[in-house]
Parts: sequence; C-alpha cells; structure tokens
Amino acid sequence: MASLDLRVDHRQTQTLSPRLQHAVRLLQMSSLDFAAMLRDTLGRNPFLEVDDAEGGDVVEGSQPTASVLDGETVPGALMGLAAESAQEAPLAPADVDLAPGATDVGDAMDGSDRDLWSADGGSGLRHGDGGEADLLALMAAEATLNQHLHAQLNVLPLPGRDLQLARAIVESLDDDGYLRTPLTELLAVAGLDPAPDLQEMQIALKRVQALEPAGVGARDVGECLLLQLPAIACDETRALARTIVRDHLPALAARDTAALARHLGEPPARVEAVCNRIRRLDPRPGWRLGASHAPYVVPDVLVKKVRGRWTVQLNPAVVPKVRLNQVYASLFQRHRTPGNAALGEHLQEARWTLRNVEQRFSTILDVAEAIVERQQAFLDYGSMAMKPLGLKEIAQACGIHESTVSRVTNNKYMATPAGVLELKYFFSRAMTSANGSACSGTAIRELVRDIIEAEPPQAPLSDAEITRQLAQQGLVVARRTVTKYRQMLKIDAVERRKRVG
Repeated sequence: MASLDLRVDHRQTQTLSPRLQHAVRLLQMSSLDFAAMLRDTLGRNPFLEVDDAEGGDVVEGSQPTASVLDGETVPGALMGLAAESAQEAPLAPADVDLAPGATDVGDAMDGSDRDLWSADGGSGLRHGDGGEADLLALMAAEATLNQHLHAQLNVLPLPGRDLQLARAIVESLDDDGYLRTPLTELLAVAGLDPAPDLQEMQIALKRVQALEPAGVGARDVGECLLLQLPAIACDETRALARTIVRDHLPALAARDTAALARHLGEPPARVEAVCNRIRRLDPRPGWRLGASHAPYVVPDVLVKKVRGRWTVQLNPAVVPKVRLNQVYASLFQRHRTPGNAALGEHLQEARWTLRNVEQRFSTILDVAEAIVERQQAFLDYGSMAMKPLGLKEIAQACGIHESTVSRVTNNKYMATPAGVLELKYFFSRAMTSANGSACSGTAIRELVRDIIEAEPPQAPLSDAEITRQLAQQGLVVARRTVTKYRQMLKIDAVERRKRVG
C-alpha cells in the first residue's frame, strides 16, 4: 500500500520582476514604438511631464533637455543640452498707405478694416486656439486617385445614369488603379433603377479607362500596359509592343529575348529595344496620385569622425524630454493616505519609467560604441572591410547578456557615412578563407555584388560561376550561399539579367 509523505525541495529559479519586465519591453522597442508608448504614459500618469522649457515635443524635439529623477539629474551624456530657440519680433504691416493726418496704421483703417485686421493678424492666415498661425492652411492638399478621376468625370457631358455607373467603377478601384472586382458584382452596387446590364457596365469601364493617368481601370497587368501603348509615338514599335504584351507577356516578364525573337521573327536587338520601351510603362498607375506611404526610420545613434577616429553619440531627436513633476511628488509624499494607493502606483511607475529610459539609452550607446570600435575599417573603406562580429563579443565588452545585445540591435539604427543601417547589419559569422584569415559574410556579399556588376550583359554569370570565381580568390563558399546573398541583394537570376547587344 502506497504511503504519503512530505518533502521539501530547494530549487533555484530565475524570475523577472515587474520592473525588469518593463525594462526589457522598453529595450526591444523601436524608436517609434518607444515614442508612442512614452506619449501614452505621459497622458495617463500625472507625475510625468514634458520638460518644455525650450519648447518642442517629447519625441520630435530637436534637442533633449536634462531630466530630473528623485531630485537627481539624468547624466548629460544621455539627455544632452537644450537647444536655444530664437524668437522673431512680429512684423508690422508696411503695405498700408496712411491717410493724411494719420499717425499709425490704426488711424488709417476704418472700423471694419480694423476688425478684419485684428481677426486674422494681418496675415490672411487662419489661427489656432492659442493665437498662432495655422500653417496647415498653406499646405496644398494632395488629391487622391478617386478625387482625380471624379474631377474628370464631372466635366464630361454624360447623362446622370452613365455618370453614376462610371463613379461606381471609380470607387471600386484599388490603390494600384486596378479594378479587381468583376463587373457582374458591380451591377448591384450602382443602385440604379432599372438595374444596369453588363453591356452598360462595360461601356462605363471604357469611359474610366480613357481617363488620366493612362492604364487606370485595368483588370490585369496586360490590360494596364495595353492601355498605355498609345503613348508610344512610333507606329511599328507600338504594333510590336502590342503583340508582345497581348501574346507573349510571360516571356516578357522572364526577359527571354531569344524566345521572343524566334516567335516574332524579329532581330533580337529590335525585340530587346521594344521590351525596354515596354518596361518604361507604369504597371501601377494609381501610385502617381495620393499620399505615398514610404516607410522611414529615425537613427538612434549618430557616427562621426573626430580627430581621425570614429565616435558615437545618441541622436538628440529620439531622446525624450520627460521628467518627474517634483511638485506633485512632494505634495503626494506629504499628504499620502491609505486611500491614495492608485496615485502611489502612478508615482512608482513614473520613477520606473525614467530609470528605464535612462537604462535604455545607456545600453544602446554602450552597444553602439562597442560595435563602432570593432568596425572602424568598415566606416573607412566600406562593406568590403567589414569584420566578422558576434553577439557574444559585444556582450562581453559591455558586460551584458547576449539576449540583451540581441534586443538592443533589433529595430535600432545607426547613421553612418554608408547610410542609415540597422545595428544587426554589423554582425556576421566568420568565414575562413584559403589562407586561414577570417572574412565576414557581409564582405563576401558585397564581393558578389561587384562580380555581378562587372559581368558582361550578353553573358551574365550563374551562381555556380560566381562560386568558382570566389574560390579562385581563396573564398570557399557554397553555391546555395551565393544564391542567398544574391537574393538578399535583390538581384535577378542569370536568365533575367541577360541582355542582347
């Protein structure tokens, strides 16, 4: 019969405190996510405030100011110095002609003119709640694709029914300018009585396709290119381009000029010239209008050369102007009661946030300095001089764990003479050459780019041939590695790089 007994086991486990968990989350955030989180914390925590003595925003300010934490100032190496802002004196209106006997502008105006001048400040601009001029009123509003097409439809002499059908098609276009919805599904969307038939929808589609930009309203890439072919002036080139787009679009996409020349019975040089003209057409006409959503990054650290050596400093634009409100904190400490537990949590959160902000930027700066110290040759000579570097080496230099280095280098960027690069770009495993020296994968990747750029257009090199050339230079690399590097460089395969002389 089994017996029950009690035993005490001593086990040592690692747990993360709430403060450490918060610090880890802050550390792995990008600059934009960190700024959004900090704005949210400022909005709900009464003990945090923006140090706007010199103006500016918590994230977008040009220069950071010193932050105060429990009566102590955060080190100036992190927070920097405040930028001086110059104040311009308001200009008096000099274009008003003074009437005889008038001593100032106010005497030269009648009551209505004076009220009008006072209302808009004499500048003709709208003003905000604080009295400042609304500069957004001077910005030109960029028309979207739908607005641009509706404006063209409004000036056409169309009956109301035809105009309604054309507008229904315009509203169904996507951002590329394509009509992805079948016409049969748009019959019920038009909302007309009697309901339109398919022939009416096709006529309305032709009207939309005749609008600018050319190619809008197409249902696929081939139709989009066909709608833009009238822009080709030469009749022979336009006819050949129409045949290629209509009947040989896969061969055009594969850049198989030899196959196109055989099927068309034309010289390869002429076919290549026509294909180049087709490639100058716009496969996404809708992108010409509307706001562009180009992604951008803000560098966390800046690199510059001082006295012949590369140095690192934090980007002042990403260091926040945030501090603890000492007045609120002291009042809370003097009048603290058991019923104010929520305020106590806010005060603790404010102190944690400021300490974690300081720790975040201090860790980023330490890691960036360690990286730049080991990649001085890259900053001087480019990617070919990149040295192999691992997370463990940086972790040992900074006295932190490898996982911390991984979090710091993720979504953090450094402004260098070679461009704005992610910190992870500087890490690569060591690859041993024939003479026993170590070479980084980044350097080999750039060497692959140089080999492809130097290849003859009529006879491009395959990945296997590039591998053999690297082996001749003492770099033993697998062919699949060369293929991976070529794809990382966004370079087409050998079949698509071939050109006809």
